[in-house]
Amino acid sequence: MTTDGHFEIFLATSPGLESALCAEARANGFKGAKTISGGVTFKGGWPDVWRANLDVRGANRVIASIGAFRVLHLAQLDKRARRFAWGDILRKDVPFRVEATCKSSRIYHSGAAAQRIETAIREELGAAVSPDADVCVRARIEDDLCTLGVDTSGELLHKRGYKEAVNKAPMRETMASLFLRQCGYDGSEPVVDPMCGSGTFVIEAAEIAAGLKPGRARHFAFEQFANFDAEAWQRMRDATSAATPSIRFFGSDRDAGAIEMSRANAERAGVAELTEFRQHAISALVAPAGPPGLVIVNPPYGTRIGEKARLQSLYRSLGQTLRERFAGWRVGLITSEASLAKACGLPFKPPGPPVSHGGLRVTLFLTGPLP
Repeated sequence: MTTDGHFEIFLATSPGLESALCAEARANGFKGAKTISGGVTFKGGWPDVWRANLDVRGANRVIASIGAFRVLHLAQLDKRARRFAWGDILRKDVPFRVEATCKSSRIYHSGAAAQRIETAIREELGAAVSPDADVCVRARIEDDLCTLGVDTSGELLHKRGYKEAVNKAPMRETMASLFLRQCGYDGSEPVVDPMCGSGTFVIEAAEIAAGLKPGRARHFAFEQFANFDAEAWQRMRDATSAATPSIRFFGSDRDAGAIEMSRANAERAGVAELTEFRQHAISALVAPAGPPGLVIVNPPYGTRIGEKARLQSLYRSLGQTLRERFAGWRVGLITSEASLAKACGLPFKPPGPPVSHGGLRVTLFLTGPLP
């Protein structure tokens, strides 16, 4: 911790999306934000931690660094963990858990390290240990340096609090928001998703345009910390100014169940009036009236032998429809196979880095405005 009370704050994301998350953090006023492997770091205080959880759309979780010390063996870890001022952050009436990782250190057993820290906190603070606790202390022992942090988010941040219904292989909201950012979307243009699933891209786009905070409808682990200021937090949450954009956001899918899910999720998110979901096949897709915008789509990938060949025709049909009916629109397509993107026949720019998604590595393929 620095002399001004600031400490390192880490925003976690999927590898490959660090630059997009860093751009979002800077756009949200988190000065000094920089990319590291798996996320973004910047210096700040506890109000910055709260605001990051409330405002940042692309982070999976927010970790606050609370201290570090050198350790060479488990007895030393136990001793130094007992000296740590846990009561400044943790409450004795709130259960907690500890997760540890060890790398290139004389302490190499992460389970034993976590157990020593758990015991130290339990005996010194008096708080109970629970494997299901929202409050999680994270210890990273690397090159004999133990760095302590707390997970301030609790449940992963893609759980906005409105999506009760999902289809198979859903795109997480956090990832969807960063793909939208990589497409150059800033909330000022219409968005169409012709394979909308449970409506994630459409709802995220509508929320961005309306100025709705991603964390507005959920709780966070930091609300159970000893240093939490409920009144200051409520003022922060209340200081949001939602807008009513004139543009609209459109999703379609051939599956009636997907359309029903999307409408219900949009209603819970408070953007039902800004969104429109219709059941139809790709062949029936037409551009909505008004100015062009962004088509973003996450089609099936096909991971088993034989599936890719069948999907080629789907991607060809999608590309043909977009070329014929969406002049002036940009297209963002997420897929695991460059050959499937190529089957669209669209003028994609060189792709960005692959991103880990559901055990696969997917890539965003992006066009400029279609001729």
